[in-house]
Amino acid sequence: MKNNNTGDRIEGMEPRQQTTRNMRADAQRNINALLQSAMTVFETSGVDAPVREIADKAGVGVGTVYRHFPQRSDLIEAVFRQEIDACAHAAGDLAARYKPIEALERWMLHYLEFIATKRGLAAALHSDDPANETLTICFVKELSPALKTLIDTATIAGEIRADEVTPDELLWAMASLCTAVKNGDIEHAKNIVHLLINGLRYRAGS
Repeated sequence: MKNNNTGDRIEGMEPRQQTTRNMRADAQRNINALLQSAMTVFETSGVDAPVREIADKAGVGVGTVYRHFPQRSDLIEAVFRQEIDACAHAAGDLAARYKPIEALERWMLHYLEFIATKRGLAAALHSDDPANETLTICFVKELSPALKTLIDTATIAGEIRADEVTPDELLWAMASLCTAVKNGDIEHAKNIVHLLINGLRYRAGS
């Protein structure tokens, strides 16, 4: 056996730093596999699909899923995080390109399509299940400020009535519309959004 003081490792042992890096790399691979698996499963079976189905597809155990994502809502949030961020950022882009009321309506339709095309997501947002609590918090935290900016801008411009609606109310109203969407057909829900906008416009500036 070689003297460890020479800088050579003892046979059969790995330096602690290297072992830690290997463990982190393995964990990241598991997380990536789980996110890819969950995205695929959510598209076919909805966000309430069995955890075991997701784990099996990722090639990991159920315990690995819960180790990285203790609540189902943690996994849902992670899978859709990029789209949530994109939806929030879209508010600024739309505000720069369109008149306030049109920017508001376009954002609402963008949000509607995001929720409606994810099977079971609208129901999860409205669920009383504590396992979905962090998901609803995430949506309010990330999207409510973006929507508030659009509402405030349209109000200042005199295009909608002041103090008639809050961002949270609009978010949940549109999520409620999506619970009735079947087979991805959101045309009816879009019509309701147009009605909401017309309602906000009624007697604006008076």
